[in-house]
Amino acid sequence: MKDGFLDTHVPKIRARYRDQCAAMLDALERHMPAGIEWNRPQGSMFVWVKLPKHIDSMKLLEQSIAQNVAFVPGGTFFANAAEHNTMRLSFVTVPPATIDETWRKSGR
Repeated sequence: MKDGFLDTHVPKIRARYRDQCAAMLDALERHMPAGIEWNRPQGSMFVWVKLPKHIDSMKLLEQSIAQNVAFVPGGTFFANAAEHNTMRLSFVTVPPATIDETWRKSGR
């Protein structure tokens, strides 16, 4: 820290995360059907998605993994009554071009 690493690193990583978040939000806008909701992160590394009530994200994960796509089912993040129709999408480990390519390949 005393060498100034954070002063140069933080702006770079913030710009990278901003671009990756924008890519994820753009892909959601283009590919998600009506009835699916998501947040617009304000400083997070994840997009929180709410699916229609009849969709269990744990079952959806099994199908997604078969297509080499993973996400975190949201039910485990609830302290009381879990909402199994939710999921958390990480955008910080994936380049914007890969985010778009993954959505296109999934046929969504």
